Amino acid sequence: MHLIITEEVQKLYLEETKIINFRHPLIQEKIAEFQHVGKTKIELAEMAFLFVRDTIQHSFDIDSTEITISASETLEKIEGICFAKAHLLAALLRGMNIPAGFCYQRVTRKGTSESGYALHGLNALYLEDVDQWFRVDPRGNKAGVYSEFSISPEKLAYPIRGELDEIDYPYVYSQPLKNVIQSMKNSLDCRELFLKRPESIRNHDKI
Repeated sequence: MHLIITEEVQKLYLEETKIINFRHPLIQEKIAEFQHVGKTKIELAEMAFLFVRDTIQHSFDIDSTEITISASETLEKIEGICFAKAHLLAALLRGMNIPAGFCYQRVTRKGTSESGYALHGLNALYLEDVDQWFRVDPRGNKAGVYSEFSISPEKLAYPIRGELDEIDYPYVYSQPLKNVIQSMKNSLDCRELFLKRPESIRNHDKI
């Protein structure tokens, strides 16, 4: 897919915020672990991806009621849904001076159009060595869902099925979408969040 970078200034994809809080001590400690082993940015990016994909549990998969939002909270609780895991991966990457953004897909909630739709969150990152942006999905693998750190071709968690009105949005945002964060903050628990997640991207959703 041809990705559309929504910001002209790349430094916005390195910005720290309350949600992408990469200066938090827990995140800095994890970054130091990666940097002790990895030498190149590709190695560091892959280590960060694998850590978030494999170590941070997906809250829906473990039937948790916990909602984590910020990168540090997701790392501390060792869990989060796709959006939270994308926040954490972006924080780890930005903390290592690797530009990272947020991408979204519209997928069915339970595999059928009758089950309704929800946004799914993932990341895009830029590596100087390959001089390109590419997407990775740290959602977490399970039966029927598998993603890898792959520049080309992409190996994302969900194949998008146009016949079911699923949508693969090409946009790379520098910050999480406003309606995504609102749905996370306004849900009482993770089970409610499963139903309250936004169904699509609208023009006014960008923060």
